Amino acid sequence: MGVIDLRALRDDPDAYRDSQRKRGASADAVDSLLSADAEHRSALQSFETLRAEQKGLGKRIAGAGPEEKQALLERTKTLSEEVKAAELRVTATASAFDAAAKSLPNLVADGAPAGGEDDYIVLREVGEKRDIADPRDHLEIGTALGLLDTERGAKTSGARFYYLTGDGALLQLAMLNLAIQQAVETGFTPMIPPVLVRPEAMEGTGFLGEHADEIYYLERDEMYLVGTSEVPLAAYHSGENLGELMQPRRYAAWSSCFRREAGSYGKDTRGIIRVHQFDKVEMFAFCRPEDAAAEHEKLLSYEEQMLQKMELPYRVIDVAAGDLGTSASRKFDCEAWVPTQGRYRELTSTSNCTTFQARRLNVKYRDEQGKNAVAATLNGTLATTRWLVAILENHQQPDGSVAVPKALQPFLGKDVIEPKKA
Repeated sequence: MGVIDLRALRDDPDAYRDSQRKRGASADAVDSLLSADAEHRSALQSFETLRAEQKGLGKRIAGAGPEEKQALLERTKTLSEEVKAAELRVTATASAFDAAAKSLPNLVADGAPAGGEDDYIVLREVGEKRDIADPRDHLEIGTALGLLDTERGAKTSGARFYYLTGDGALLQLAMLNLAIQQAVETGFTPMIPPVLVRPEAMEGTGFLGEHADEIYYLERDEMYLVGTSEVPLAAYHSGENLGELMQPRRYAAWSSCFRREAGSYGKDTRGIIRVHQFDKVEMFAFCRPEDAAAEHEKLLSYEEQMLQKMELPYRVIDVAAGDLGTSASRKFDCEAWVPTQGRYRELTSTSNCTTFQARRLNVKYRDEQGKNAVAATLNGTLATTRWLVAILENHQQPDGSVAVPKALQPFLGKDVIEPKKA
């Protein structure tokens, strides 16, 4: 399986050049790949021609006269060297082609806005922002109520680590349990996946390119700790054929996730907005490419259902091409209002990766003609530790307590988290 759809690239290279420009990236990557593709095909053709000649020489020598036989034997020697050289060229051009192909991100969807991080389009705002006089931030609330301990987290593991304690631990478990419950009700198979994966799983999902610095690598074992269970979920069906795939295959995984947060020095150092370890319920779907856009809207609707159950004011944005990441063709983010910051912060995102990951991981299905075709993959976050930031801040009460969203109350066994009595 190739890294990208070469036929589509050869047929319409301008679409890929336009996609690169939308991302704010150089279109040279497209031309480099086309050039590497042409050179590799030329090298293969030369090698195959020489090999065919080499195979044919044996028969010719057997039936040749003395003079011709001598000339053919001489040709056999030089041809042997030429074949070796041609084989080396095939290997070299294959390596160059592979590197060029891996450097080209997914083709950006037509509807995605062009530009960088700040060029998103707001699709809608949902819910009322509470007018909270002198709001306290999630760290202050969490520490006062005994929900969160970053000091001991740092003592034990370093910066950007924390303990969730008491009702803080229960609050997260409640939220993630609710996410799994909703996922099952909407047709997802619940999973608890491995969080240590082989390099081919990480590379297959597109995380070893621009995101490589974010990943923890265990050199001794040649394994990676995942930053999202999207990785083991994508690799679950690697090398498989999913049959007709008339309905999407949907999975929802609960896992711990690990991120180095390289390059985020000084950003969001307070509290648990940007941390090295967190828990998450991630949705993942395999479907036919023609069904991917509709499936993307479904994943977004499931995320919004969860945010509404958390009783949080939020907005949905259409992420600009330059902020999509390698694998995504289009991405929608849901951002919750954070009162102490006076702005929306990302809580979930859902990406349509079209055939980009499945092509790398060799995940196929059978089309109407019974032929093998490449599946599409999509992912989306249904709940994660960062949500506690928005829950604590938006549901804080003047007496220092925090109201528990109704949907979480059955899991938590209470409707309010109160300061512990001395």
